[in-house]
Amino acid sequence: MSQHPIRAFLTGSGNDGAGRRLREILAFDDAHIEGVHDFIQWCFPLHEASLAVPGAPVLSRAEAEAIRADPAALSGLRAALGRMTRFYAETDGWLRPHDHNHLRITRILSALSDLLGAEAATEFHAFVTARNAKAGAPINATSLRYWEAALRGA
Repeated sequence: MSQHPIRAFLTGSGNDGAGRRLREILAFDDAHIEGVHDFIQWCFPLHEASLAVPGAPVLSRAEAEAIRADPAALSGLRAALGRMTRFYAETDGWLRPHDHNHLRITRILSALSDLLGAEAATEFHAFVTARNAKAGAPINATSLRYWEAALRGA
């Protein structure tokens, strides 16, 4: 499993780049979720490098396949999704025209589409867009287009 550090992290047996286990990140309070910027790349890995966090992990094709085939890794991914869904349900700071959380949501949608499938991504997309609508639709159109593209795996 050492050749798959993201998979190990998602299963709970490995650490992220800052030495944290998934269970520690899942226990972050909302202020930590908002203020810490180097965990989201581990919880929702992508096949391209993060522009926001240099040195963040990049998901290889082989590791993505290993995660998709590992019930423990998928369970960890679902737990991370649950924590972020709770964060977006319980906070309103991201419901404004421009916010770093819009990029996080794009990442989450892309990772879900890739690793958990269209249904999970569609459910999360429906949730965040409903929150936006209920708040009077403050999120900018460009972010919403990125979310749609991530949902389609584009």
